[in-house]
Amino acid sequence: MADRLRRILAEAVPRACPAAVALIAVDGEVAASATAGKLVRYADARGTLVDERPPARPDSVFDLASISKLCTTVVLLSLAEQGHLDLDEPVAAWLPGRDRRLTPRRLLTHTAGLTPTRRIDLELRAADPAARLAAMVATPVSGPVGGPYLYSDVGMVTAGRVAELAGRAPLDELVRDRVTRVLGLRDLGYRPGPATLPRVAATEWKPERPGPGCVRGEVHDETAHALGGVAGHAGIFATAGDVLAFGETLRRGGGAMLRPETVAEMVRDQGADGAPFRQGLGVRIGDPAIVGPLTGAYGHSGFTGTSLVVDPVRGLTVVLLTNAVHPVRGRDGIRALRHAVAAEALRLAAP
Repeated sequence: MADRLRRILAEAVPRACPAAVALIAVDGEVAASATAGKLVRYADARGTLVDERPPARPDSVFDLASISKLCTTVVLLSLAEQGHLDLDEPVAAWLPGRDRRLTPRRLLTHTAGLTPTRRIDLELRAADPAARLAAMVATPVSGPVGGPYLYSDVGMVTAGRVAELAGRAPLDELVRDRVTRVLGLRDLGYRPGPATLPRVAATEWKPERPGPGCVRGEVHDETAHALGGVAGHAGIFATAGDVLAFGETLRRGGGAMLRPETVAEMVRDQGADGAPFRQGLGVRIGDPAIVGPLTGAYGHSGFTGTSLVVDPVRGLTVVLLTNAVHPVRGRDGIRALRHAVAAEALRLAAP
């Protein structure tokens, strides 16, 4: 059954992405897995090939980009379960002076009226990560609060900071304690260490960063990089197996990570108007960019070319990790690849 999935990836590599790993689980059992391509293929934006091109493997580690938002969401929800915060109280309780209309729920549903992005690295070139984070969470409201939907990395950075203050620990420690260790994962986390580097997929050519070649082993996202590699919206690395375990835990009701009623609230349509999908807490429901024929499924995509799709009705969890931004962003074909993998998952789930 893996042959079909393997062919799907092989047809997309290296045109849509230099490397890809996919996993499809049906009712908790891996029904198909496949890898294709090379973790490092190019040396620069011109597409110069490197001499050593390690192959993608099941234990390869990818920059998850915005799938990181789901980990931030789980951390906040676990803190809410323990009474450390309330999803509907003003974030001014932790961030004095902030607009009192801003709540964790509005941050997680992208209805806080905050700007989508902010290049804090360009605004504060000489500042340290702490000063940049303080400036990020002080970003003024610029749109309607409460809707319509406006996808905002700034909002998720703020959510991550609220988690740190409510949880009394740095965000990377909170993710490690409330996600990675709880699920017994090997690689999911921020800032992979030197021992992990040989398994990490390269991303974009960024000549402004030190070191030769394309970015590898540090976060691709400019804002997360400017914040020291740890942020609420991006920065987490993981293997496909790690992401599958995370998605399966949500599909099964939260396990040791969250209570079933908390997961139910997380994946409930929160009524955010103006999005091309329904928005839960952190998760997107029925996002046409990633679910393909799995209508009603929920999950998230990542700018680097990653996606997680969970379909509780069909008993499916679908993971696709790629480095589609290597050596440059703007490749064609990643949406088609996501849809093809989702279609294969639907076929495998059919009675």
